Amino acid sequence: MSKLIATDLHGVRTLVTGGTSGLGRAMAEALALAGARVVVTSRDPQRAQDVARDLGTGALGRAMDVRDPEMVITAVDEIYARLGGLDLLVCNAGVGMRTVNPRFLSEPQPFWEVSPDGFRNVVDTKFIGTFLVARAVVPRMLKANGGRVVVISMNTETMTRPGFVPYGPSGAAVEALAHVMAADLMGTSVKLNILLPGGASATGMIPDEVSPEVRARLLDPAIMGPPIVWLASPEAADVHGRRVTATEFGEWRMHRAR
Repeated sequence: MSKLIATDLHGVRTLVTGGTSGLGRAMAEALALAGARVVVTSRDPQRAQDVARDLGTGALGRAMDVRDPEMVITAVDEIYARLGGLDLLVCNAGVGMRTVNPRFLSEPQPFWEVSPDGFRNVVDTKFIGTFLVARAVVPRMLKANGGRVVVISMNTETMTRPGFVPYGPSGAAVEALAHVMAADLMGTSVKLNILLPGGASATGMIPDEVSPEVRARLLDPAIMGPPIVWLASPEAADVHGRRVTATEFGEWRMHRAR
């Protein structure tokens, strides 16, 4: 497990979409451990509440289908009513290739074999969901004169890997969107950055038939902890429009300090 940065985030109010499993849960746990007040979302309300309970006192679980504009607005309204605001939004919600091809690593499908419904679900969750949640939260952050947004992305190689339609293209779209949002926010009180793990991680998105040798090389999702905590900290107050890779975070941070 990656060593967390000794940072006190007490008083920092955070929302992690898709925060009940995988990378999202790892980031939510790291933020909660640093003292932040964390809200995790899931399409399943019970799952969100169960994970919030595991995160400890002060954590909240909220049902949110990021594909649904009205549900996003309602959920954000309720989160703001409960917390009084948000200091950090982590746009993480997504579904993987298993939803369109359970054996995508061993038996990759060409794009023409992907069902329209499967394609739409992945794109709507990862790409459209990022837009809808950021659209609901960022104007409130601007009105409050401050906030951070972190958009979770993926390796460029994954975006264009054969057999990875629609997961790869959805990641490319999210990253392009994040760069445009960062440009739109340039010079404002809201900072937006991109964070990616830097390789395949041991989450529920990996097929069951993956060999032990391959599984041993997967990244621990906890690798996302140190960079997300740092991006929420005062030390990152002036960081904007950057693409941070978790596997290279320690070296990147030292280089930046120099």
